[in-house]
Amino acid sequence: MHSRPTHRVNRSRAFSPHRPRRIAAALVAGVLAVSGALAATGPAAASPGLPAHQVLGVTPVTEVGSYGQQVTKVVVEYPARVDGRRLSPAMFRVEDSGYNFRFDPASELGNLVDREIADIYTTDDPARLLDTDRPRRPGRYVVLELADDPDGGWTVITSSCPTFLCSVRVNPDQLTQVTQLADVVGPRGAVVSAAAPQTPHRITEESIDREVDHFRSGSLVTSTGELLYGYRLPERYDPRKRYPLVVALPGHGMGYDGQNRGVQLASDMLALAWTQREWTRTGEDVIVVAPQNRRVGKAVEGAQVVELVEDLTARLAVDRRRVYATSVSYGSQLMWEAFSTRPDLFAGGLLTGGFPGEDDEFAPIAAAEVPMWITHGTGDHLLPVANARASYDKLVAAYEARGLSERRIAQLARWTEYGDDAFTLPDRHLAAAPTLEDPATLRWLLAQRKDRPAS
Repeated sequence: MHSRPTHRVNRSRAFSPHRPRRIAAALVAGVLAVSGALAATGPAAASPGLPAHQVLGVTPVTEVGSYGQQVTKVVVEYPARVDGRRLSPAMFRVEDSGYNFRFDPASELGNLVDREIADIYTTDDPARLLDTDRPRRPGRYVVLELADDPDGGWTVITSSCPTFLCSVRVNPDQLTQVTQLADVVGPRGAVVSAAAPQTPHRITEESIDREVDHFRSGSLVTSTGELLYGYRLPERYDPRKRYPLVVALPGHGMGYDGQNRGVQLASDMLALAWTQREWTRTGEDVIVVAPQNRRVGKAVEGAQVVELVEDLTARLAVDRRRVYATSVSYGSQLMWEAFSTRPDLFAGGLLTGGFPGEDDEFAPIAAAEVPMWITHGTGDHLLPVANARASYDKLVAAYEARGLSERRIAQLARWTEYGDDAFTLPDRHLAAAPTLEDPATLRWLLAQRKDRPAS
């Protein structure tokens, strides 16, 4: 199962894990059916004053899944109301880049693949897609819902490679395009837009993302420089209440490089899973913050994260007993740093596919009894699983040195190792994918509490 649960930062969402995923094997089927659709539509007279072919705009709808943000729907705008009863997936063709920055060289970005259209309907306002999966209403917008498929429509691309490590960004020129293969008609049968099989239409509007669009941009001037971040408050945020705070620490490539603000929300599910019931399987409201540090070293970046937590807990309705951190890859270094220098701030951590801790970091964490669950892929090609396993062993040893019981240690230090079959796409480094796909893991973190509020 592929898990979804990616601006107004590009305003882009990438595909739902909760619909069955059909790996593309026969994407041409819809195209082969076009001839029948053309025949069924038949010739019709264009409405007076209207051009023969008229697509006014194309809007992508995106979702963020375990492996990043992907175009999952495309909305085509027409000048007049469309008869939804006479629409068929075979009347359109959707193409998109088959490139995925996790596996492919940037040279493949321009290679287009067909996207299978699973459903088609009209709506009166694309903004309804922010709240409803299928807002079927009479209108002049045609919604092309795409089948779950990992082979096209990813929005995150390589940004720059100043060293052997690259950074990523949301593509400002997404290659999604739509071709209208048959006449689109109105309720009385008049042609609203005539077929134009040789005329693909690129995106003209900002994308819509149900989850990412709820995040706000923020910045904090810390003692060592400005820290950018994205954050999301509960929909019915009440300053009189107290909410858990989850700090999502992204991978190295999602650090701010001057042109990729907000990509840490689109790159994977690290920040978005915590506000969606289908992921957490709880109805609890959570405040989420996703820092986007400039990559200047773990000591400075970890201290900035601490300052951000202190700032947010002072300004927002945060339950100080329930401040958590989660991480992907490089973000683990910031977790080790923050947890070992300020363990009083944190009630627990979920460290996925990460770097090993340093020898002087385990004892402070053990002394404060901060629960940590470390997960890693057996086949991780970037960070060897042996190093992560050794960090877990050292953390356990730190607890043993304090004389804690085996049962108590098992509550405070957890380890999960994922085999290759746990990954639905071939990125064994992204242990966050199978980790976040298991609601029990998320619920475990949200269940942790400090004995008393941090001072």
